[in-house]
Amino acid sequence: MARPSTQKQRRIEVVDAALAAAAEHGLRNLSLTDVANQAGVTRGALLYYYEDLDAILVEAHAAGMHRVGADRAALVAAVQDPAEQLAIAIDAGLPSGPDDALMRLLYEFDVLAGKSPLHDELVQRLYREQLELYRGILAAGVASGAFALAGPLDDIAMNLVALEDAYGLHIVAGGSITVADAQRAIRLAATQAGATPAST
Repeated sequence: MARPSTQKQRRIEVVDAALAAAAEHGLRNLSLTDVANQAGVTRGALLYYYEDLDAILVEAHAAGMHRVGADRAALVAAVQDPAEQLAIAIDAGLPSGPDDALMRLLYEFDVLAGKSPLHDELVQRLYREQLELYRGILAAGVASGAFALAGPLDDIAMNLVALEDAYGLHIVAGGSITVADAQRAIRLAATQAGATPAST
């Protein structure tokens, strides 16, 4: 049996292989064999670490949720100024570019929502985390006097999440919208709503 440290590393490698295979084949067409081929191992070797393909994808989805959720929240919490927090949240919520396999997988899970109760719950949990992050930043900005919101706080938070998701999808789809375009547009929307992000 693999040692705990080795087992953890192997599981990370399997998730990375799943991300690469999903980027190549698409989540709908992805098979355990695709992941095994990408990892350079047999299907049996994968099943030593994971029960099935769904278990691998759930862990990959969890890694994406951690990045957009807990990791981003930690970046925001590291600064005190709400304008700086808002700028960080906007930048960290977008893909790094068209080749961001982890974010691409998150968007593909969104498309598959409604076909798996587990995936539905993961998608909804991530949305709630996104929404709460923006709500918290906006509320702190209002309380400190940094923001004078032009509408209901909850509506502005929902709009920021919707813009983040929509622009992020365009970025990973490799369209004409760049990361810089998305950052600029979301910052403008926030500013128009009375919550001006800090310049970066």
